[in-house]
Amino acid sequence: MSKDCNVKENYLKVLGEIDKEKTTLIAVSKTKPVSMLQEAYDAGCRDFGENKVQELMEKIPALPKDIRWHMIGHLQKNKVKYIVDQVYLIHSVDSVELAKEIQKQAEKKNCQVNILLEVNVAEEDSKFGIFTDNCEEIAREIAKFDRVHIQGLMTVAPYVENSEENRPVFHKLRDLAVDIGSKNIDNVSMGILSMGMSNDYLVAASEGATYIRVGSSIFGNRIYAV
Repeated sequence: MSKDCNVKENYLKVLGEIDKEKTTLIAVSKTKPVSMLQEAYDAGCRDFGENKVQELMEKIPALPKDIRWHMIGHLQKNKVKYIVDQVYLIHSVDSVELAKEIQKQAEKKNCQVNILLEVNVAEEDSKFGIFTDNCEEIAREIAKFDRVHIQGLMTVAPYVENSEENRPVFHKLRDLAVDIGSKNIDNVSMGILSMGMSNDYLVAASEGATYIRVGSSIFGNRIYAV
């Protein structure tokens, strides 16, 4: 499956381009077979990101137990119960209603859940996420849940040919995190910035990303069912 794509080589190349003390590389493994994830794991990767709950649930039992799984795709409320005690971090919380469901399921599973607020910095109609103007208000509401812990912010920047075009987006997310962090809201940390993908992770890292989410630059283009 991976003969045309040297996962180890690709992973180590991306890793070598970032400051590993400041930025953690998440290998985004959506649509990829377990064998390719195992190659990345063998190369040292311990953080994997998935977009779909069903795929996540199929892969978790098939791979080593010390992997930190990140839910990075849009999360539907009716799927929360499957992953709430299975993932290291949910990157894509975009409403108080979703956080409320995470709280409810966390109570049932008796677990604590770390999340990021997904922010639609560029206010694209095609993207999920909270607008920057509403972010603090929503953070304050979600902070009231005792099993849901905001650890920072995430954004999906626009697709651009020139990665420098996304620098203002990443800069704005960082400024928003600094602003919210300065308010010292109980149960709200702004220590994590999840931003940057295969086409712009170097710019994101230079703007303070603590997580970059890289898929095709490690695993090659996505595999879609026909």
